[in-house]
Amino acid sequence: MRTFTREEFHELVWSKPMTTLAKEFGLSDVALHKVCRKHEIPNPPLGWWAKKAAGKTVRITPLPNPKNLGQEKVIIAAGIVREEPDWLAGARESARLIASAESPAPDGPPHPIVARTIAALRKAKPVPNGQIRAGDGNVVDCLIGPLSIDRLELVLSGIVTAAADQGFKLVPGEDRAKFDNGSEQIGFAIIESYRRVKHVLTPAETAELEKYQRRRSGSEWRLDMISPRLRFPEWDYHSTGMLSFEMKQGYSEGSTTVRATFRDAKVQRLENVTADIGVALAVMAVARAEGRKQAELRLQHREDERLRREQGQRDRHVEDRRQAELGVILEELAALERLRVLVGSLRREIDDDQAPRVRAFTEWAGHHLAAREQTLSADGLNIRLERKRLFGADDDHAFHAPPHYGF
Repeated sequence: MRTFTREEFHELVWSKPMTTLAKEFGLSDVALHKVCRKHEIPNPPLGWWAKKAAGKTVRITPLPNPKNLGQEKVIIAAGIVREEPDWLAGARESARLIASAESPAPDGPPHPIVARTIAALRKAKPVPNGQIRAGDGNVVDCLIGPLSIDRLELVLSGIVTAAADQGFKLVPGEDRAKFDNGSEQIGFAIIESYRRVKHVLTPAETAELEKYQRRRSGSEWRLDMISPRLRFPEWDYHSTGMLSFEMKQGYSEGSTTVRATFRDAKVQRLENVTADIGVALAVMAVARAEGRKQAELRLQHREDERLRREQGQRDRHVEDRRQAELGVILEELAALERLRVLVGSLRREIDDDQAPRVRAFTEWAGHHLAAREQTLSADGLNIRLERKRLFGADDDHAFHAPPHYGF
């Protein structure tokens, strides 16, 4: 565990890149940013170090006085960073280099989908918590308070510009607008948090309640019994003005290291981190592509394993059939040899004038001997094996593969 004053930590985060400093502490750079936000310590924005390396004039944001007491000391507990795979670290680094270049500020009319979203919000009716939402696949998915509409337009325009730097276009989707880079579509939403407080009756509601109670106690109570009961809201909802950008993450390889949410904080506003959002979009797209690739490899591996198991079962089935037929042939050969010995012995023993029945039996047995010898000859065995589908391309006849339950 290491302890710093706010002044010491402020000097530290402006002395070297956050990624470098994070590795020294054994933390992720996301965790280190959270430490800075918690203690209200500004840190270099995206591209600051690239500008400094290029010899451009850069400014260090001075350390503000803390708004919260008890934030004077910064304590960093020891941690271990789970290493990012090379493909993810490379994608992040490439996206950061793109984001570090100075992009012109959004100028001219807003993106058509942004304009359509803002127009729809201005016409939208509030939902029960007092917020508003625009409605179909041609608009951005957002749930905000009416007072945040103008700011939302500014935030969305900045995010669209940062996303365009990373090769993304804002396009309509089946449910809501998405960012598309030609190979990946990433859905997202912008949501404003709200507070819920117990409803306090307004003067008008108080007067209405008193009138209602007088009616119940007067001569009109019978009419009141069949009239609707007077009700007032139990809660009041107040939008906080705090927005969050949330990517719809889905499955992605290495997704636990991909930042998918950006929120307003005391020292962070969405309009000031649009470049970081663009980087996160680029990294998420790579993570999703890698996730599909790895899923396909796993699926192929499972299929290869299944085919290997099935082939083993098929080979055993073929071998069992061959062994069974070999046993039958060997038994027939043994019987043939016994028959050959019998016929030969009888032929040597009898003559034309003796034992007519034995002579007839010997002739009959001789015919059977010739037939069996033909059956067990090369030509006879070939016909037999063709009939039984053995020792050929159809050797696995009657094999039934086990049922396959896919994933």
